[in-house]
Amino acid sequence: MLRAMPRPLRLALAALAALPLLAQAPAPSPTLAQPASPEAFRIVNGTGADAVALHAVRSGRPDWGSNLLSRGLLAPDARFALRPAPSAGCRFDLRLVLEDGREAVLREQDICANREVRLANAAVVTPRPDAPPRTPQPPPPAAGGGPQPNTGARVASGTGFVVARDVVLTNQHVVEGCNRILVRTADGRTLAATPPARVDQRRDLALLTVPGDPGPPLTFRTNEVRRGEAVVTYGFPLSGVLSSGPTLTTGEVSALAGMQDNPVQFQISAPVQPGNSGGPLLDRQGHVVGIVVSKLNAQRIAARTGDIPQNVNFAVKGTEAMDFLRRAGLTPLAAESLGVDRSAAEVGETAHRSTLFIRCER
Repeated sequence: MLRAMPRPLRLALAALAALPLLAQAPAPSPTLAQPASPEAFRIVNGTGADAVALHAVRSGRPDWGSNLLSRGLLAPDARFALRPAPSAGCRFDLRLVLEDGREAVLREQDICANREVRLANAAVVTPRPDAPPRTPQPPPPAAGGGPQPNTGARVASGTGFVVARDVVLTNQHVVEGCNRILVRTADGRTLAATPPARVDQRRDLALLTVPGDPGPPLTFRTNEVRRGEAVVTYGFPLSGVLSSGPTLTTGEVSALAGMQDNPVQFQISAPVQPGNSGGPLLDRQGHVVGIVVSKLNAQRIAARTGDIPQNVNFAVKGTEAMDFLRRAGLTPLAAESLGVDRSAAEVGETAHRSTLFIRCER
């Protein structure tokens, strides 16, 4: 039959016969179809406090992955929109970490069925249903010796600095409600504060007695501070999220009063985060001009005014702190700043030996 065909047709049929066979994929069975991953879902902070970290990982993953709050805090009742990878599926474990160290955790959340998940009850950490019971582990030894941290305690952190031998100044809100206060010195030692702390609620200041020579005292500035002067902060912001070591930032004195004309405070532009509270604010000669106390909640102001404030933070004036120290029977080191300004790095070196990480255990 092929011989009866014209030669061109015979050649074409022979070429087709030499091609590999292509199998057509069967249509997917409806019973085997996987649920589609959502395009986006929202996580709501229902804890009533600012969150410093947010984690969302596919259920069953042994770790929490990276912190999603790279642009700042997640305020109470604020929403965070998340678009998972198409291959991530529908089951997620979610976790919020608050400023005081508490956590709100929800596991096995079906984000395909529930596109908005609210995390609350931050004092309770819900274990994974299939997780084996945890075996209590002994606390790790403290760096450089000294008391060991209580790994079962609720923990908050802040910053303090030495103002006299074995005496540390910080914010009152950093140590409020603590059952035990530990400090970590620049040389890696862990020391325990001796209660009670002496506090001034109006100024939000507290004095801690910390035996063991935590470092040399810093010197306060005595001459007037002016708007626009360059300042340096030194402290331990967002412990567990950022570097475990101290952080230095720079800025200016923006105003000579705080929120609502509070005469006890300065307004500063130097960036600060939770954990900076209680740390020194220094001029460019390394003299203390203030104590970092708070930052403006940009998300709340934006919700109220429609505008996002930039670098609006506050510090208790150094003159107010010196008055507090004198009332406590101390004579702070003091000097005028009249010389040549130093670099921020040099100021940081001065602050480093005297600035302490504070761990509050509740």
